[in-house]
Amino acid sequence: MTLDRPFLPAAGTIARFRENGHVTVRELLDRDELTSLEPGLTQAVTKQNDLATREWEERSTYERAFVQVMNLWRENDAARRLVFSQRLASAAASLLEVESVRLYHDQALYKEPTEGDGGHTPWHVDQYYWPLSSDRSVTAWIPLVDVPPEMGPLAFASGSHRFEAGRHLAISDDSEAECARALEQAGFATSEEPFSLGDVSFHLGWTYHCAPPNRSDRVRKVMTVIYVDAAMRISEPQNEHQVADLATWFPGCAPGDAAASEINPVLWSSGS
Repeated sequence: MTLDRPFLPAAGTIARFRENGHVTVRELLDRDELTSLEPGLTQAVTKQNDLATREWEERSTYERAFVQVMNLWRENDAARRLVFSQRLASAAASLLEVESVRLYHDQALYKEPTEGDGGHTPWHVDQYYWPLSSDRSVTAWIPLVDVPPEMGPLAFASGSHRFEAGRHLAISDDSEAECARALEQAGFATSEEPFSLGDVSFHLGWTYHCAPPNRSDRVRKVMTVIYVDAAMRISEPQNEHQVADLATWFPGCAPGDAAASEINPVLWSSGS
């Protein structure tokens, strides 16, 4: 199974990731394997979709961006296969240039089709939400279907992982307006490309990214896995979201502790 085979990115791929804060590895995973896992993942997302009974007009900008279900690996076999993939975790460790990585958490991000207003994912940085002591965190963005331009593929401001304006903003209309303005004024180029099933995008926690609305007639189905350096420590929370994430993703831990609760297993170690 491709998921079980470790993968070492080429030196040029690692260099691009270091420079841009993101990189897409084309054909990293096998299309047939992903196709076989998708129904189980989609069933789990549908079961846990808290937005299913909410009218579109009643949802916030964040809630219109995607259906978000987290930590599926603890309840769903298909999710566990992806989350514990040696291929994904070894690639993440190589890109972060660390010896080993732990799981922070997983999350499914299903973007519903819409013809009306909203549905975009505003500009933001993920690590605003995370009480982590360093920048050694990376998200693997794994499409479960082909994602053409009209379906709302992920877009990045290349090189923005070193840019600090807007880092204090949660995903919202404010982050969309302020970050877009600051990134444009700073001259960052936007990288936005379609994804084929099997392609996987990796981005650092401080890399600015967004996604347009899904204007197709199908759901954009994506699974993500967030990895952190296995040597990561927990930082003092800087906002209410980080307080919540500390309690949820590092149960029993406190600032200064290793980011290593019972739900943060080591997923890859170069010495194993």
